[in-house]
Amino acid sequence: MAMPSTVKTSPEFPIPETMKAWVLGNPGELTFKDKPVPVPKRAEVLVRIDAVAICATDLEIIYHGPPAMIEGGAPYNKNFTPGHEYMGTVVALGPGVDEYRIGQRVTVEIHAGCGQCKRCRQGMYTSCHNYGKNYGDVDKGHRANGFTTDGGFCEYQVNNINTLIHVDDSMSDEEATLVVTAGTSMYGLTELGGLVAGESVVVTGPGPIGLLGVAVAKALGAQPVILTGTRDNRLEMGRKLGADYVINIRNEDPVKKVRELIGGGADYVVECSAAPNAINEAAQMVNRGGKICLAAFPHEAPAVDVAHLVRNNIYIYGIRGEGKSATHRAEAFMRQKRFDATLIHTHTFDMKDLLEAIRYAKDRVEDAIKVVVRNNHAARQKAAAE
Repeated sequence: MAMPSTVKTSPEFPIPETMKAWVLGNPGELTFKDKPVPVPKRAEVLVRIDAVAICATDLEIIYHGPPAMIEGGAPYNKNFTPGHEYMGTVVALGPGVDEYRIGQRVTVEIHAGCGQCKRCRQGMYTSCHNYGKNYGDVDKGHRANGFTTDGGFCEYQVNNINTLIHVDDSMSDEEATLVVTAGTSMYGLTELGGLVAGESVVVTGPGPIGLLGVAVAKALGAQPVILTGTRDNRLEMGRKLGADYVINIRNEDPVKKVRELIGGGADYVVECSAAPNAINEAAQMVNRGGKICLAAFPHEAPAVDVAHLVRNNIYIYGIRGEGKSATHRAEAFMRQKRFDATLIHTHTFDMKDLLEAIRYAKDRVEDAIKVVVRNNHAARQKAAAE
């Protein structure tokens, strides 16, 4: 492909004119079609996408719309490609980029704030005030790939250099897609205080973020770490990732059990279940003056016992994505093998089979947790040559 002269490329990584990409039409409707390969601008690189994990938020976007926002509204029928938990290889450098080199393996954060608004200047780029306003015109600087600009269910994507995390060669492509999930868990614990060594942490909900929340909390030295949920096999996986205790809430009252295990209640609760009464249960689990992180969003607005929160001086933090460069810290833990994130990777599909991969993720076929789709670039290049 003839990239502009200001973009640096390499013959080792030929770039086609067009790529295959999944495009969102009506709710739940994805079409596999050709799209132009995007061109990196200043402070951007072109990433050849090698693998993408499917997140529950991708399913929310595909079937319901939010939290994606394209041109200030719903993402449907706007030539939008979803998908955000991807990794790949840098194949082109935009003007002035020397922080990364062509051929380097990277995984990506979702959010690159505009860098100009009040929140970005505070380092809160996942709360950028320009969120969702500039699809197709990124000169303002804001990107949230797979949310407000095109994402990773395709072959190539442009990323701001601020969103890139180097991937060590000891890490497989599939494991690298999990860095963002671990980064979200890390961000939650960062907002709760960061230094949790010797502090007690309860994680509610053994989905991907909850399971890696257990792993990150344990790696940070939390003691004890308690995981609550409804499925014994997920709870057992939580044990493997570092949970000291697990509570099946179908069999035991989680609030009573937590207070039995930790006199007075936990120092921190990381809420990842989105259950209707989760906030109130978290507030009953946490000790006076404790902190709660909300990392999941329920479909309905829950009733909250605010008086209990006030009387007990309980702090609540809502987090968005994987802010404050938490992904870099999560990748360091994974590189050091402080926990085995690959335990939550259960299924792999080819990119052309994304619809089946989504079915596995949405319907939890074969108890799917993290489903990864891969691009077969070698096969595509061979077919193009023939």
